[in-house]
Amino acid sequence: MFRHVFVSQSLSPLKVAFVTLLVLFGSFGVGLSASATGVANASDADAAETEESSSPIDVMGKIADHDYIESPFGKVYLPRIFWVDGQFYTYSSTKKALASGDFIEKEGVIYRADETPITIDLSITSHLVYVWLGFILALLISLWAASRYRRGIGRTSAPKGALHNIYEILYLFIRDDVIQGYIPKEKAPRYTPLLFSMFMAIAFMNLFGLLPWAATATADLTVTATLAFVTFIVTQASGTKTYWGHIFNFPGVPLLVKFILTPVEILGLFTKPLALCFRLFANMLSGKIMIISILGLIFIFTELFGATVGVGSSVIWVSLTAVLYGLKVFVALLQAYIFTLLSAVFIGGALEEHHHEEHDVEHNDVKVMDPINA
Repeated sequence: MFRHVFVSQSLSPLKVAFVTLLVLFGSFGVGLSASATGVANASDADAAETEESSSPIDVMGKIADHDYIESPFGKVYLPRIFWVDGQFYTYSSTKKALASGDFIEKEGVIYRADETPITIDLSITSHLVYVWLGFILALLISLWAASRYRRGIGRTSAPKGALHNIYEILYLFIRDDVIQGYIPKEKAPRYTPLLFSMFMAIAFMNLFGLLPWAATATADLTVTATLAFVTFIVTQASGTKTYWGHIFNFPGVPLLVKFILTPVEILGLFTKPLALCFRLFANMLSGKIMIISILGLIFIFTELFGATVGVGSSVIWVSLTAVLYGLKVFVALLQAYIFTLLSAVFIGGALEEHHHEEHDVEHNDVKVMDPINA
């Protein structure tokens, strides 16, 4: 019989699809924070383009969140949704909102016409669009895989097609080597759909950022913070009595030391998701900036030394960028893997049961044997 008879029966692409759908709806919160922090400055992008700048390339403008998405065919402006003093305002774009007379813009920030600040900005932003695309693509692939398994492809026979084989290889790798490697095997199936969904969605969001016109959603701190917050909530909700005991009443240490260890352990609850958040954010942001900056050297050299030098040096910069693109594909998958791995480590640590009685017995045996050996 095929090895996949055993493997695929334990696959749960429908559960992966269901969890992905839940996280997709939950990711709307990313739009709340992203809209409130950065998109307000994107409404004057067209005006900024008409102004002369001392810099030949706008690096930060390429990585910032915007009220539009770029495509090979031009910009597509996104809806603006405002909640002000208990009233909803919806417009097809920022231009429409300002043209209506209901809102004004001051120093890149939008206010209601009477200068009342926006209470909640529910607008869709470019980063939020790519978050949705990442989870939607993960959802569609999982549903597609589930339909094939229901028809027996991959259960009574080997998986057919490159995509199906890649899906199963990645699933088995994440489940067997990552999740079951750090989460007790009997409890691992409960967390596999969530962690595999996050792995696929993060990988897609990272890879989208390699497209010249696309945005890297994971280069937005609000996106990575939301993903890390999901891991934080799951970790704390999964904590066992032993886990909480090691935080508030660490066994086997003097009382005075507990007063030192307890604040450190409580601080550790928050530093772990912060490490997840900033690790993914910093790696993806730096990679995006590096590629834009290297390509920007063509324009800088053109401005400083003329078109001949600029075009001549482009061979070097384009070749270096091509090499970096290959590295970025690897980094995109690696960062998705690291995020999933660390999430599994944190959840597994919360589920771990410690048997202090056995450790105490072993410790006493060692103390008894030491005088004899001496």
